[in-house]
Amino acid sequence: MRFAEQDKKARTGEELGRSPRPDLAELAYSLRQHLNYQAIMGLEWLPCQPITSIQDLPETLEQICADLGECTRCQLHSNRTHIVFGEGNPSARVVLVGEGPGQEEDRLGRPFVGPAGRLLDRIIAAMGWRRAEVYICNVIKCRPPRNRDPQVDEIEQCGPFLRRQLRAIRPQAILALGSFAAQFLLSTQQPISKLRSRVHYVEGIPVVPTYHPAYLLRNPLQKRRVWEDVQLLLSLVRGGD
Repeated sequence: MRFAEQDKKARTGEELGRSPRPDLAELAYSLRQHLNYQAIMGLEWLPCQPITSIQDLPETLEQICADLGECTRCQLHSNRTHIVFGEGNPSARVVLVGEGPGQEEDRLGRPFVGPAGRLLDRIIAAMGWRRAEVYICNVIKCRPPRNRDPQVDEIEQCGPFLRRQLRAIRPQAILALGSFAAQFLLSTQQPISKLRSRVHYVEGIPVVPTYHPAYLLRNPLQKRRVWEDVQLLLSLVRGGD
């Protein structure tokens, strides 16, 4: 809006008797004087850039981890050694999601560091990446006693943090490791044998379910099927290269 028009509107408001509060009137008078000076100097308008609201900015993993804190939202906190939040590249192209921490993960506070984790490292290397280049996390952040299946209330408390992690990273694809992770992400009860070998979507992100590395340790003949799923995921990620 040109300064002359702004000044006219301000005077019109005063003439109609709509006098502002004294402090606002003084501020308006000072602003009008400043704009008049700018007009004399030849400036007719001011550029305006839209302001991005803080609420519009995406969460960071650090903010989500801070919100999780020393979580006591469910009973799993009573027996844990460490919360296992996740680790890796916060801008990863691929996120690998498992079920929950095991004994070694609970002891060290890191995901997939036991025997299944060592096999997962080899899978990641075969994909052409290092562990630090992807992001690895679980649905459940604390180890269930004796590695039992997570209970409904535990999933309800932990699950939203995983979804927030995925929104913060916005990967090009997700590799869901095992039935539990796949069923949670896809909101289904179908077994992994029915879900794998196909691409699913969560909030626009492709999800490829496959067998959990711990399952492969017991059933090594299934490694070929996992490699087929990994190849499917790689075709999604590298298709845009």
